[in-house]
Amino acid sequence: MLKKISDFPLKAYIAFTGFKRDLREDDHGLSGIVVAVLLILIAVLAVVIIWGSLGTWIKDLWEKIVGKSDSIN
Repeated sequence: MLKKISDFPLKAYIAFTGFKRDLREDDHGLSGIVVAVLLILIAVLAVVIIWGSLGTWIKDLWEKIVGKSDSIN
């Protein structure tokens, strides 16, 4: 059991370096990663744009609400 525990870091290192090598040599896998990263960036940009628009709309709406409450009192 102790032998298996001591071999684990070595096996993990070998598996990871093999994965990196396969990823580097595989052109098809690399394009999938690039597409995924680009989709994530586009989604984040869309959220930022929508949040900016929504923020001003909510601010205007809040000012209208506060203005109405002042006239009620």
